Amino acid sequence: MSLISNLKPGGKHGVPSTENRDPIGFLVAGLNKLAQSDLIDKIGLRKQSEQVVFNVTRTGFKTMTTASRTFAKSGKKGQPGTRPAATAGTGPFDLTPTEDEQMLVDVVSEYAEEVVRPAAFEADKACAAPDELLKSSLEIGLPILGVPEALGGISEERSAMAGTLVAEALAKGDMGLAVATLAPGSVATALGLWGTDAQQQTYLPAFTGEEVPAAALALNEPAVLFDVLSPKTTATKSGDGYLLNGTKSLVARGAEAELFVVGAQLDGKPVLFLVESGAEGMTVEGDPAMGVRAAGMTKLNLEDVKVPADAVLGETDGSTYTECVRLSRLAWCALAIGTAQAVLDYVTPYVKEREAFGEPIAHRQAVAFMVANIAIELQGMRLLTYRAAARAAAGKDFSKEVALARKICADRGMQIGNDGVQLLGGHGFVKEHPVERWYRDLRAIGIMEGTVLV
Repeated sequence: MSLISNLKPGGKHGVPSTENRDPIGFLVAGLNKLAQSDLIDKIGLRKQSEQVVFNVTRTGFKTMTTASRTFAKSGKKGQPGTRPAATAGTGPFDLTPTEDEQMLVDVVSEYAEEVVRPAAFEADKACAAPDELLKSSLEIGLPILGVPEALGGISEERSAMAGTLVAEALAKGDMGLAVATLAPGSVATALGLWGTDAQQQTYLPAFTGEEVPAAALALNEPAVLFDVLSPKTTATKSGDGYLLNGTKSLVARGAEAELFVVGAQLDGKPVLFLVESGAEGMTVEGDPAMGVRAAGMTKLNLEDVKVPADAVLGETDGSTYTECVRLSRLAWCALAIGTAQAVLDYVTPYVKEREAFGEPIAHRQAVAFMVANIAIELQGMRLLTYRAAARAAAGKDFSKEVALARKICADRGMQIGNDGVQLLGGHGFVKEHPVERWYRDLRAIGIMEGTVLV
């Protein structure tokens, strides 16, 4: 019986349910429903006056964070949370996506092409994602991709591979908008991987409900020679809780986020903390960057922010934090692959159509070799990233694999962006063509830490 024929109406987020609770089936069904609706036709280039944005080129913004909801404490304190099972091993080295994963890639790619790509230019200019696009990302189930099925999500197994494929497909539309849509799901995934029963029962119902909160993973800091594994933000014990002090930078959609996962140093070890937006002493201000502008990057200032003892997410020995960093780097590798693929797909027909001295510039060896090198390097980036994702999904050590993937994606991704601009010549330097935006986005791969994870 096919995947589609199993679908029955009545699921959450407009996604039909299945008798077998097939995880990919939820996404496929949701996307099919979205494609049949008039939502895509309604999503266009919105005027800046209709968006809640800030003018980053002049004044930016700075404001106290406010809580738009109260997360009611629930669950059993001290009890371990529900964890997704590791994927079954496939034996020989094989990175071919499964049938369900390939179907997921196809439908998300269509969504990225028809919804994300058309909105990218205005979103980059406004430094904010359109509300309609963010809502449509909720309807296709992105926030619950990494949440265990037992907690209301769609993941029966660890979703690192599926998450990698989704991030790559979305980034092919636009990296900034991909980050904006994936940020809430990254926090939900972190809760599914490391949260206690009380934390999961308190926060995850909001992500699996109708009104999904914006949420952010804050690991970056505005420091010279910043080492993500040794954050300058500190957590000190105070009574029955902790006081957080420091500054986190490049926090996606921080102005609207209702829940943060913040990295801080506790007794010499990096630790993750859950911080609600209403916490006293926390302020957020605009932090626009060279690239990934559509994600609405912000800076988070923490001044004696009091959090309870049960705000610690995962272990306090640094192991949870380190795994979070690795899964985040894996996500950024996937984003680099998607954006680099967009560059290749754009420059290939361009060099065949652009003529100089009476013939297409693709006839020049220097041009042809440059395009070929982009394809070669892109394939290497993809293979190393998929390998790391497959090991992460299987619950195996993937530290070496993700280190290699991040190295090649940071170096070669940036070179691919540069070559894309070079191949277009003067056209590569103007905003009439999207290559200059992709170049700016690809520069972020070797700098960004946290923000998204798979």
